[in-house]
Amino acid sequence: MLPARAPPRPCSGAAVTSSRDAPSTRLWGAPARGGQQASGVKLVTAARRPRRTTAAAAGESWTAAGGRTTQLASGSSAVAGISKLVTSTVRKSTNIHWHDCPIGLEKRQKLLNQKGCVVWITGLSGSGKSTLACALSQELHSRGHLTYVLDGDNLRHGLNRDLSFRAEDRAENIRRVGETAKLFADAGLICIASLISPYRIDRSACRSLLPKSSFIEVFLNASLEVCEARDPKGLYKLARAGKIKGFTGIDDPYEPPSDCEIVIQCRVGDCPSPKSMADQVVSYLETNGFLQY
Repeated sequence: MLPARAPPRPCSGAAVTSSRDAPSTRLWGAPARGGQQASGVKLVTAARRPRRTTAAAAGESWTAAGGRTTQLASGSSAVAGISKLVTSTVRKSTNIHWHDCPIGLEKRQKLLNQKGCVVWITGLSGSGKSTLACALSQELHSRGHLTYVLDGDNLRHGLNRDLSFRAEDRAENIRRVGETAKLFADAGLICIASLISPYRIDRSACRSLLPKSSFIEVFLNASLEVCEARDPKGLYKLARAGKIKGFTGIDDPYEPPSDCEIVIQCRVGDCPSPKSMADQVVSYLETNGFLQY
């Protein structure tokens, strides 16, 4: 019998209670151009990503929630407290056909009086992604809009619990979240995805799944100094002690967005409140027509 699942993490900023069909070319916030270091963010030189393998040597990695994942020699994985999980593989399906239904995106959007989209929040661990996601969801809910939050840690309790933090598993993690977010957007919801998602190529792949104007990338530009000082899960301390390998910002690279829609700056002693961050995103959604149909 599986043990009881750990209760979900509470949303930070819970006290917040108020306040393309045609794509906008305006960048909301300070620009963060590719190839240049974004203000306050420590970049680690990107190493060549390892080739995908069918089976991993026995070893351990750590989940974002502090749980341990053991990679078995057979290529399967076992999460602490779960006897065995089958490692997923991505294969190409054949002999399948798309089946259209009479109720499509336009009718769903008309019913909800909003336009489906994906708000993709990226940044270092501890930058405030989950806090912003929850504050944004609550603000939109208070205005009568239907949203759903896809939180990186929460998804690793279920949909992605068979994945480690190796580069190839991180890519698969983001692919699954991107496909899931696409379905929510197609349902007419405002889907809010909050994940470190450190590699540009993986975020770009998710962007390509949707109409260009419907993928809104939000970069929480908080420096490593700020995030490590917060360290809400104690992961930076473990990484510095060598107990976590491949931790983003320490010994694994974070590649800031080169052309995102919104940049939210957070400097030492000058970080915006959850409500202020949420209002910035809501303003973008309003200006670009997502909050009405």
